[in-house]
Parts: sequence; structure tokens; C-alpha cells
Amino acid sequence: MVEIVNVVASGALNVELDLERLADDIGEPVARYDPDKYPGMYLRFEEDAPLITVYRTGKFIITGADSEDESYSLRERFLNLFAEMDVIENPEDEWFAVQNYVCTGELDQNLNLNALAIGLGLEKTEYEPEQFPGLIYRPEGAEGVVLLFATGKVVITGCRSIESAEEIFAGLTETVSEFL
Repeated sequence: MVEIVNVVASGALNVELDLERLADDIGEPVARYDPDKYPGMYLRFEEDAPLITVYRTGKFIITGADSEDESYSLRERFLNLFAEMDVIENPEDEWFAVQNYVCTGELDQNLNLNALAIGLGLEKTEYEPEQFPGLIYRPEGAEGVVLLFATGKVVITGCRSIESAEEIFAGLTETVSEFL
């Protein structure tokens, strides 16, 4: 079983934005904009809440949500704020979709990553412990990427649905058990 730790979603407002004016109108700590450091404006409605990054083009990205529902709820709050400020006419954006689920799982046993890299296939894995402590595994035909750690912890990223992440984890559990 996997647990969602981050949902990344994006959308577009179909309008060009004056980020400096918007950041001033919304004010800190909710809005932060420093074009010398980054071209997007950051919005965070509460401390430790998910982050919305808004670009001049009207595109936006929501990161840090714990679920798809939280992403949609935050999108609605963001769109309503922009509608109240007369930035957009209708609080319906052109498109909005979850782009990536980041999930974690536990294999409940320590792993020999050197042996696993060979067993899973060197063409599907990357393992350079001097560079990164985890083994990177790209399962054939899957949309996600798996990071495996010697402790048995697993991170799955790059999936557009939780079902995809769960399928990858189930297949991984079966495959890894063959090598242990």
C-alpha cells in the first residue's frame, strides 16, 4: 500500500497577470514575489499549507497538497480570491489537472541495492551511491519512477493517478520478493 505525500497539479487562467501589482494587493505573508529570484509569485494561504506558484502567463502550479481533493479545494480558494479582486471574471480556469503524485511505501525489509540493481536490470536502474543513496528504477511500461532505499523505503513519483502508483508498488513488491 502506498501513501500520498505530495500532489502536484497545474492549471491556466487564460489571462496575463501583473504579478507585482497582485503581490502588493494581496500582501505578505500570503503573497511573495521577487522577480530577481524567481519569475513566479508564491501564494500560501496558511503557514505550512500547499504552495501555489502563479506566472505572468496565468499558468499556475499547486504543490504540497496531501490529496487530489486538497488540490481542487485550494484551486477553488485561489480562483475565488482572483475573482473577488476582479483579476478574472469567472472563477473557472481553462484547464486544471493533477500532473504528479508522489507516494511512499514500505517493503518491510532491508535491501541490498547493488544486487537489486543487477536483478531488476541495469538498463532499467541507476545506482550510484556516491551521488545518491537510493536506487532509481524505471519499471517497463509504467508511467512512474521508483526510488528504493536500503531501509526498504520506497518513493514513487511521476504518476498521474494514485492507481498507477499502487500498480507500480504491487508489481515492485512481487518483483523484489524474487530477489530476496
